[in-house]
Amino acid sequence: MKITPVDIQQQQFRVRFRGFDVREVDSFLERIADEFKNLMAETEDQQKEFQRLGREIQEYRDREKAFKEAMVNAQQAIDGVKANAHREAELVAAEAEMKAEKMLSTAHNRLTQLHEDMSELKRQRMQLEVELGAILEAHRKLLDMSTEAMGDQEISEEKLKYLKGR
Repeated sequence: MKITPVDIQQQQFRVRFRGFDVREVDSFLERIADEFKNLMAETEDQQKEFQRLGREIQEYRDREKAFKEAMVNAQQAIDGVKANAHREAELVAAEAEMKAEKMLSTAHNRLTQLHEDMSELKRQRMQLEVELGAILEAHRKLLDMSTEAMGDQEISEEKLKYLKGR
């Protein structure tokens, strides 16, 4: 059973022969009641403070939990970004490698084409040299024949002169 300051103030004691001084007892009971009242008020204030601190602690725990979750989420996001960056780097490297292989293949094909073109030009040069040689040979023969014909004509003209002069 809870005792209140009012209970203390209203407490009545039986008076007996040679009992206590009623005024002293009443005065003492008043002081005790006031002290008890102050203690109860202080206890109530402390309970309110305790409850407020309990709520505050719970808020801090909730914040801590949210902070931990945010940290976990941030770490997961960082890990995801790292993984994506790694995959992206691999894709870029693979794409660069493919482009390099394509460029190398194109250069090789171009080199092969140039070699073929050079071979064709050499073949055409040789054919042209043969044709030019044949033309020169034909012209040399014509010149030789022309020179022979001129020599024969000179001989004929000398013979004619000789015959005329006789």
